[in-house]
Parts: sequence; structure tokens; C-alpha cells
Amino acid sequence: MRDEGASREKLFVSGAGCTIVAFFVTIGFTDVTGEGQVQGIDALTEKEPSRSRKARSTGQILGTNDKLDAIYERILAAVMEHRLIPGTKLVEEKLAGVFQVNRTRIREVLSRLAYEGVVTTIPNRGAFVASPSVEEARHIFQARRIMEPALIRSLVDKGSPEDFQKLHAHVAEERDARERGDKRAVIRLSGEFHLLIAEMVASPPLIKLMRELSSLTCLIILLYDSPNVPACPNHEHTDIIAAMEEGNIEKAIALMVGHLDHIEATLDLSLPEDTEVDLEAIFG
Repeated sequence: MRDEGASREKLFVSGAGCTIVAFFVTIGFTDVTGEGQVQGIDALTEKEPSRSRKARSTGQILGTNDKLDAIYERILAAVMEHRLIPGTKLVEEKLAGVFQVNRTRIREVLSRLAYEGVVTTIPNRGAFVASPSVEEARHIFQARRIMEPALIRSLVDKGSPEDFQKLHAHVAEERDARERGDKRAVIRLSGEFHLLIAEMVASPPLIKLMRELSSLTCLIILLYDSPNVPACPNHEHTDIIAAMEEGNIEKAIALMVGHLDHIEATLDLSLPEDTEVDLEAIFG
């Protein structure tokens, strides 16, 4: 069992934590500063290709089609809203009945979610909603502290007043959900705020990475949320938008990193890993 767990953790980290650094290196983002910031994100859209290639749609780049993408989005939304909790078994036959598709299509969606680390597949047992470990949780936040400052920098450079208005409107939805006491909606909308920034930067690979990191963060919050520690206040997102509107890149980045630090601080990540269970104490 230990070998199986270690293997799963290694796959998870390489697929969701280390992949982001490898991604930046692959596309030429070798300038990573001491603060964990990545420069030059606009090169994704402005750099001339070394050879001509046929243009592909976003759906092709992300490996999706309309039908499968709709099923993927609904399962992912259920994870982000904590309607599907870590460890839940995702039975192919039942999902096929719910979505009125064959099991092959469900298997394709689950494979995609497994690649992103949201689902864990176990031979001869099936697919389960992932349960990130404490170490995996730390890797996810580390990856976000590398990636999101770069997104901020790019959006400040190229963002329009309409972009910032959309962000303000999104934060207004978050505020309304808080006032209604709709915790599921608050968690989902908070994650979507960060994804919305990535979508405005308009780089499909970065959108994909941000989607993965946001959904995994939701699982981490569900697993390790400290009930006695207050959640992040709504004004943190508003402050980030205001700094971007001012064109103050360093302030916006500092606010974003502080926001991520705040989220991580609300979690109980002090749990010991792989503690041996004392069966004598339990059954003696």
C-alpha cells in the first residue's frame, strides 16, 4: 500500500506541481526571479513560430470537444463546489446514465481529470475524486505563487477597462454569495476569479494550468480547512483589481502572493504524513 501511495503522489506532483515549472522552461521562460516570478508571458502570443503550422482551436489545444467538455465542466464544478468530496468513487456506469452517453465517453472524461490530478484511478477498483496529501497541497500553492504573478503582469500590460469591469462584476457575485451564506458558491466563485484572470490573458496552455490548480486547491480546502480560522475576506480580490487598474504591477503581485499565503494559512497543513497506526492502542 505504501508503494502504491508513493507512486500516486509522485505522479500527482509531476502532473500538477512540477509540470508548471517544466512548462515555463519548455517555452523559454527561464528567467525566474528570487521571488518566484516568471517574466515574459506575452511571448506565448507574440513570438513568431520557428516553422509554419496549421492553426488549432482552443478546444483542440486542450483536447476537448463540446459533448465531452460539457460533462467535464459539470464534474469539475461539482468538485469545486464540494458536492463531490475527496475519495468519492466515480462509477462509470452511473455517470453514463446520468449524462446519457456511453461508458467510453465517461472514461475519456475521467482520464482527462486523472491527468489533471483531480481524479485518481486505481487498477481493478475504479476512479475516485483525488485526496491531495499535505505535501501535494504545499506543491500546489508553490506552483500558484510562481504562475499567478506572471498572469498579473501580463494582464496589467494588456488588460482593457472592460476586463477589469468583468472582474469587479465577478467579485460582486462572490460578495452576494457570502451574504447569502452560500459557502459552495463562494468557494467556486473564488476559484473562478483566478481562472478568469488567466482567460483574459488568453493563453490556452496557461488557462489549462490555472484550471487544474484551481480545482486542486478546492479539494485541498475541503480536506484541510481549519474551522476556527476565518476564510479570506472578500476585499482581497477587490484590492488586487484596484492595483491592476492603477497599473501598479508590483503592488498587484504583492497582493496576489499575500492572498495565496492567506489561503494557505487558513488550512491545517501540520498533519503528520504516513503516521503508523498503533493497532494495540486502538484494539488493546
